[in-house]
Amino acid sequence: MELENCCGWFERIIRFVHLAAITRINSGPGPSIDTVDLNRQPLPYNDNRFALVTCIETIEHLENFREVIREIYRVLKPGGVAVFSTPNILNLRSRLRYLSSGFYNLFGPLASDESAIHTTRGHINPVSWFYLSHALLSAGFRDLKVTVDKYQRRSLLAFPFLIVPLRATNWIVYHRDKSTYGTLDEWNTRAVRAMNSPDLLLGRTLIVTAVKPV
Repeated sequence: MELENCCGWFERIIRFVHLAAITRINSGPGPSIDTVDLNRQPLPYNDNRFALVTCIETIEHLENFREVIREIYRVLKPGGVAVFSTPNILNLRSRLRYLSSGFYNLFGPLASDESAIHTTRGHINPVSWFYLSHALLSAGFRDLKVTVDKYQRRSLLAFPFLIVPLRATNWIVYHRDKSTYGTLDEWNTRAVRAMNSPDLLLGRTLIVTAVKPV
């Protein structure tokens, strides 16, 4: 099953307004396509139905991406795999843009009119690697893996100048969170450490896989 919101480099022929395309390969002459409003409707499938679900460039368009993740978990078979992609807002280009403008890369001011917000290019919900991994773990997923599609040239240019102060600052914040606030545990430590990894500092798009336990 494929959940797809058509934007950017994943754009397809079919276009929707805040609708996701759900593709089911059947025994007929071609795939059948169902549509569902992911902001307001659950997935129209029984529990434990699919071995693979892909959610490509979708969660950044949703008002409540965590509910969609729970729905994906529900329709996956035990041992099934979910694949997610979303803009990587932690790369250096995005961090510098946020520092200067208050907006992450590929995100910006939204019109107050709802119909103007929910378009095929309407990124309304920046989701970083940590909060995506937290949502996946909270839904019950395990064996999370994160990678990126490619490195950005502008982030590469900034990398030599920013990596040392970033690592130093991150060390201070990490130990403060661990010793003072006690907010780090065995589940989230890996995700926190990955936030300043080369892939996430340089990558354009997050690609995350997660497994529903057997």
